[in-house]
Amino acid sequence: MRLSRMAIVMAVLALAACNTVAGVGEDITGAARTVQGGMGGSGGY
Repeated sequence: MRLSRMAIVMAVLALAACNTVAGVGEDITGAARTVQGGMGGSGGY
């Protein structure tokens, strides 16, 4: 019983971590686009 409860908790934490990592990636992308737009460039040289 204790092992199955621990497995469920681990699965929930793993799913939450995946969602958090995806959110961080979106935040970094948004920040990069903001900086790029503020510099007036398209990113290419």
